[in-house]
Order: sequence, then C-alpha cells, then structure tokens
Amino acid sequence: MTTLTTPYYLIDENKLLKNLHIIQQVREASGAKSVLALKCFSTWCVFDLMRQYLNGTTSSSLFEARLGHEKFGKEVHAYSVAFSESDIKAVREFAGKIIFNSISQLTRYHSNVCGLKLGLRINPGISYSHYDLADPARKYSRLGVSDNSEIAKVSSLLSGLMFHFNCENDDVDHLSAAIDFIGIHYGNLLEKMEWVSLGGGIAFTKAGYPLDQFCEKLKNFSEQFGIQVYLEPGEASITHGAELVTTVLDVIHNEIDIAIIDASLEAHLLDHLIYHTTPKIISPEPGTHRMMIAGRTCLAGDVFGEYDLDARLEIGSEVRIADAAGYTMVKKNWFNGISMPSIVVRRLDGTVEIIREFGYEDFKSSLS
Repeated sequence: MTTLTTPYYLIDENKLLKNLHIIQQVREASGAKSVLALKCFSTWCVFDLMRQYLNGTTSSSLFEARLGHEKFGKEVHAYSVAFSESDIKAVREFAGKIIFNSISQLTRYHSNVCGLKLGLRINPGISYSHYDLADPARKYSRLGVSDNSEIAKVSSLLSGLMFHFNCENDDVDHLSAAIDFIGIHYGNLLEKMEWVSLGGGIAFTKAGYPLDQFCEKLKNFSEQFGIQVYLEPGEASITHGAELVTTVLDVIHNEIDIAIIDASLEAHLLDHLIYHTTPKIISPEPGTHRMMIAGRTCLAGDVFGEYDLDARLEIGSEVRIADAAGYTMVKKNWFNGISMPSIVVRRLDGTVEIIREFGYEDFKSSLS
C-alpha cells in the first residue's frame, strides 16, 4: 500500500473526467474546440487522460508552449503579453498558432513567423470579473488591442482573433450578450478570419450551468461568421479535481483556537491570499467547533480561514482543502523553505500513485 506523507496535492482522475465529459459534450453540440489553459494547470502527469477530451493547449509563455508541445501534443496555441526575439525563434518551431498581444509585436515579428497561423488579442472593452486584479478590461489595460481601425490595417496578416475577457463567469446571459456585442462590433473582421478564441474564465462545467443555451450560442456564432470557435478552459477543466491534504502540527489559543497545519496559504494556495478568498474544507465536515486554520510560515497573514467544524482539531488531525488544482501547483513556491507538497494522483482505476516528492535538493537548486 502506498504510504503518503502530508502535505500533498491529490489529483483525482475520476473527478477530472466529469469536467472533461462536459467539455466533450460542448464540442459535439456546438462545434467549439477546447484547448487547455496551461497558465492555470500544467501538471502533465494527467495529460494522457486530458488529451483524449481536449484539442490541445494554449500558453502564456515560451516555456508553457513548449510543455504543451512536448507533453500534451495536438494543437499548440502560443500567446504572450510580450515575446522576445529569442522567444519567437524558439516558439515558431512547435506552435501551430501564435497569438500576439499588440500590433507592434505582430508587425515586428511577422517576417519571422510568416506561414504560420497568426492571431491578435482584441480588448473589446467589456469583461466579467469579480476582481479588478484579474479584469482584462480594467483601466489602462495592456491586454489586447482596442483600436478597430488599426486592427483593420493588419487584418490581412491574421488568420484568427482572441477575445479573452472573462474571469469565473457563470452567468450565461451575460456571456451571450457579450458574444452578441463582439459580433456586432467585430463582425467585419470575424468574416475574414478562420478561427476565433473566446478565451477562458467561463465556468461552463459548474453544476447547473445551462449547457444547451451555451452550446446554441456558440454554434450560432460560429455559423454566422463561418468561423471555428475555440474555448480556453483552465479552471473549467480541473474544478473540484484535486485537494491539498495536510496534517495539524500544533493547536494554540489566542481568543480563538488556531490549528497550524504543515502547509501554507502563501506557498501552496497563493491565489487565495492574492484575492482575499477563503478556501473550502472537505474534511473535517461542518459542525459547531469554531477554529482558525493557519499555515506554518512566519507571514502573519498566512491564514486559510475560520471554520465551524464537526470536531475540534488536534495535533495529528488531517485537514483536506478543496479545489487545489487551478492556479495552485503552477504558483507554488519555496517561501520560508517550507516543504513543497508532493504531487499524487488517484487514477481512474482507484490506484494511488506518488508522482513527485520534493526535498532539500529541490529547494537548493531553485536558488543559486
């Protein structure tokens, strides 16, 4: 039997499969292809499963694009807020589509990549985000081009456009209205293109999401402009697919009982700290025992949250933290030299496999 030592990220392939089946359903009903957003999830030990349901990967850097090529295969969409010349020379060898963030980048590097399918990110001036930090249409946004007349001048260099304007959008009516807006304001451009990406940040694998309405909107949009639609699911691909398993190391009291676990919000679930959100606890179950759960770093605010639990946590108690896949493993860090969680997978057949453990040599080699 596999011996697991906390902390570790536990990826469950059967839970991933639920999302992947929905992605497949959307493709079959709407014709929209989906490419995995590696900025959200790049843990390639489960790519053998994911590539059966996704059309490829999309990236935000040279390294992500190369990883998609080497470990996922299929389509490789390479985007970056700003490519360097060396990036372009490298990425052109394995990317099928290169998407530029600005007209200046497109015109500067066009001669290096002519012959490939090129795209341009458009900022339509509309967005959906609960957080200004993640809002691509925020004031002074550098993400995408907003001047239609300038876009028209370079349209002959392009085969596609990207509109990435959502973050955690679970409102299908809002999304439908936004797609209509894009059709109205960019229809003349879309009619000249082979493909369009509507980006990620669409929570269409969420329980209860109106998939029929979503698929109909995508299908109609595609048919209206004679264009291949792409989605870039990141969180939608892996939501509820993993958890962070930890152990309580100490319990102290300062007006409230505080359980200190062998993991860190700062180092292992960084997005919650950045966005001031509270992760959900899978185990213990809810109850009447009020406790704070905190990380083991010296950062005063390394706190997962306050929870009402069915039992008081004690030294040695196990704590399982939900949704530990998206924007977690890609952002984990060595702050305080705290032990990095191992990566563990529960395969479709129930087999538990330790994929990677991290030790002192990994910590040392990450420095200089």
